[in-house]
Amino acid sequence: MKIIADTGTCVGAGQCVLTEPELFDQSEDDGTVIVLNDTPEGELVEKAHEAVNLCPSQALSLQE
Repeated sequence: MKIIADTGTCVGAGQCVLTEPELFDQSEDDGTVIVLNDTPEGELVEKAHEAVNLCPSQALSLQE
């Protein structure tokens, strides 16, 4: 599985970072998502799914 982030769609709400700071961060310039680990394993897979579902702008997706 791979996390895909569309920074052009991201509104910088930060829900992904709050869900799992090991996977996501935010740009200091504009607040858009930065993926720290785009191929999570183990329990981080569940957190990635949660972050995708919580993203208000639907800027995150998962590729199997």
